[in-house]
Amino acid sequence: MLTLAVAQCRPRKGDLAGNLDRVGALLAQAVALDPRPAVLVLPETVLSGYFLEGGVRDVALTAEALRAAIEARYRAAVPGGEAIDLVLGFYESLDGTLHNSAAYLRLQGDAPAALLHVHRKNFLPTYALFDEERFVERGYGVRAFDTPIGRAALLVCEDAWHSLTGTIAALDGAQVVFVLAAAPARGTAPRTDGVPGPASVERWERLVRDIAEEQGVFCVLANLVGSEGGRMFQGGSLVVGPRGDVRARAPVFDEALLSVTLDLADIGRVRAELPMLSDLRTMLPFLRPELDRVMGIAGPAAANASTSSSATPAAPSTSGAATTDGATPAPFPALPLIHSVAQGRGVPPTLEIEPALVERWLVAFLRDEFRRRGFTDAVVGLSGGVDSAVVAALAARALGPDAVLAVRMPYRTSSPDSLAHAQLVIDQLRIRSRTVEITDAVDGYLAHESAADAARRGNVMARMRMITLFDLSAKHRALPLGTGNKSERLLGYFTWHADDSPPVNPIGDLFKTQVWALARHLGLPQAIIDKPASADLVQGQTDEGDFGVSYAVADEILNWILHGWSPAELVARGMDAEAIRLVTRRLDSTHWKRKLPTVAMLSGAAIGESYLRPVDL
Repeated sequence: MLTLAVAQCRPRKGDLAGNLDRVGALLAQAVALDPRPAVLVLPETVLSGYFLEGGVRDVALTAEALRAAIEARYRAAVPGGEAIDLVLGFYESLDGTLHNSAAYLRLQGDAPAALLHVHRKNFLPTYALFDEERFVERGYGVRAFDTPIGRAALLVCEDAWHSLTGTIAALDGAQVVFVLAAAPARGTAPRTDGVPGPASVERWERLVRDIAEEQGVFCVLANLVGSEGGRMFQGGSLVVGPRGDVRARAPVFDEALLSVTLDLADIGRVRAELPMLSDLRTMLPFLRPELDRVMGIAGPAAANASTSSSATPAAPSTSGAATTDGATPAPFPALPLIHSVAQGRGVPPTLEIEPALVERWLVAFLRDEFRRRGFTDAVVGLSGGVDSAVVAALAARALGPDAVLAVRMPYRTSSPDSLAHAQLVIDQLRIRSRTVEITDAVDGYLAHESAADAARRGNVMARMRMITLFDLSAKHRALPLGTGNKSERLLGYFTWHADDSPPVNPIGDLFKTQVWALARHLGLPQAIIDKPASADLVQGQTDEGDFGVSYAVADEILNWILHGWSPAELVARGMDAEAIRLVTRRLDSTHWKRKLPTVAMLSGAAIGESYLRPVDL
């Protein structure tokens, strides 16, 4: 029998010494469990956090330095010297190179800590929100190794997304495959299996279950939780049996210590019933030449294969076909035709969200961001619209109502409803509030610019509101929160260096229609949810009137475009061509508003290009 403990934890980003101390505390907690686990498993990059960019070199350790540091913490934290093995992820310094690595250590009483194996991540994601290959180098190879619990193998995150790695580990004799991950949560739509959590958690569960079931091994997933640069690590750590059956599952987003006792004899029982690995061993000598062939590797086996008889046998003649008794058979009836129109690349993810999951996700995000940045209070510009109302509600849930200051900033032409609706939110959430009239400040400037048109006047109002918000931030030491949604950001419907200025924005990746869905879930006043969206910079102004298209239509078009479909393909699918033109014109003409200022690069270490550090490190 084998007892494992999986610590799903939140490292302090960049704090190597503090995270090593945390490992010592987790070792002490693990050895106090009953039954005491033989192995404690920690996630990828647990000693530093994952998204470090150019900061990787500052926290990288040699394998020997890691062994010594863990041994010191073990001796301090476990004075009784109870034996335990430790699996953890770290950034490794190796002969002048940097790697994203996983280590397996043996800790046993007074004996020196033993480093049994180091695995260096083979597959480095450098796409979408990942940029790993810019900062670390690849490892090459997957090997199983002997431990006191049996034979094991280590994989790091994307390694597990390639089925060949699990196959190699099992062929090398691994009974337990440990997968260490720092997987950011993605996907807010309801899961297909009905289990609460992001869609990415469901995808990871399928990966781990496939490794276990195909190879007949135990597979253990240890995943980070916490937030880094807006990316929430999902948690959802797992222990899966050799039938692909989930033996233990940790929650999403929250720290947890998962303990489970396994019977390693299950492997033999499953492999006797489903000899998948045995079949592979039998066929492998015949499949290797095929692998060489498809990879373009020449060799004797490939040459033999290419010269062997491979001609397709001629089909037997059907002319004059007859049954054995000489009678002509009746013709077979035609099969019924099922006509299907091919849909090409399928469809993008649905705009439907699981509101309770999104609420939990964003509340956890806000708590992490405020804790990391050293703030306890938030300041929110409360306009009376649905976006700022949702942000205020999320902040109140994350920080407490007393920690949220809502600021109403009316101009003389502002709609009275804006003030009244903002007050509804203040009263409902019981948050602190202040009203700052911006008319004198705005008109004081515009008195010298009498020819300013409505757009310029609106921009002055928006920037004056942000001056107010940041000044009150300094006064109250409260972090300003952004309230711009994804639709506005994509359509460029905001004032540059005004609405987009706050350093933290919880709803910036939610389309407007999704914000409305979240507002309904949060129970915000119906008057705010139902009224037409408006920037309220000009009397009678509405967002959809400015766009010439509704948010529902715009969000649908944007969702397709963001997932790779061209405007022409959308027209071919029957979407409104004029609506597509209006949306894409705004999208294409406002890319500059979603970027930092363009700086002429004169050196080899330009900020944001070569000199890279994440904002939260």
